[in-house]
Amino acid sequence: MVNGELIARNCICCGGTHLQRSPAVLMPFVAWRVFGHEPVEITADWGLRDLRQGMAYTLCNSLQCQDCGALFLDYRFTDAQMAALYHDYRGEAYNAERIRFEPGYASVVAHYEARASYVTEVERWLAPHLPDKPAILDWGGDSGINSPFRDRNRLLHIHDISGVELVAGAQRVKLEDLESQHYDLVVCSQVLEHVARPGEFVGQMLAAMGPQTLLYLEVPHEALVREHPGSLELAPLKRHWHEHVNFYNETALRCLLERLGLSLVDTLHLPVELGWTRGQILGVLVRRR
Repeated sequence: MVNGELIARNCICCGGTHLQRSPAVLMPFVAWRVFGHEPVEITADWGLRDLRQGMAYTLCNSLQCQDCGALFLDYRFTDAQMAALYHDYRGEAYNAERIRFEPGYASVVAHYEARASYVTEVERWLAPHLPDKPAILDWGGDSGINSPFRDRNRLLHIHDISGVELVAGAQRVKLEDLESQHYDLVVCSQVLEHVARPGEFVGQMLAAMGPQTLLYLEVPHEALVREHPGSLELAPLKRHWHEHVNFYNETALRCLLERLGLSLVDTLHLPVELGWTRGQILGVLVRRR
């Protein structure tokens, strides 16, 4: 994808231009935060001759790359729009505003406040590749509540824009300080599904990676992708978009990483239970070539 594009014309993973396109809607909470749009009812009072009456929502397109299979929203939000969408993320004001659009969100808020149980399985999978007490950088790690090896590390650094209070033992680190550090493992979990330009985003992490540093990337293996393995006909099935604007499969993720000069060490497919739902994560462990 060309840097700065507001509407994607290329695949976010492999850069291909052969994209299947299908109309969808942007969920009202996201549309409100990003564009200031709210759903509106078109009635007879509008006096519009050629438009049908009914509810109007923010339109978008679902795109699927016909080369690598990545499925994604056509809108590629700017940095300012991303900042607006995630301002006070899961804080009191954010939750109240989201519940206004999505009343059902009230029942899941509490689940985000506890450490995810599946992280223990991720630690078990990563451990054979690492020293007993690894030096960890968690990129986009929020407070560090779900950082691997949170309780068994040489150091735990968090790089995150949220500014929330960190868990005990974690330290915040700035971009300009990364090259002076040595990390055994850089972690980026449950973030790449949110970002507008994932290639650029992962590319920033390279500054923190020496020849022996491992990078663990984790994304949801979304149900739509799992239920139609290998399908290149997913765009017509994806009728709405929320905060997850990118759906990955293993091929797409590998394409993204290969373009950045990273080579695959191992892959993880792990069923998870997140308190209110069951799903699966897709994890990849990579290093510099």
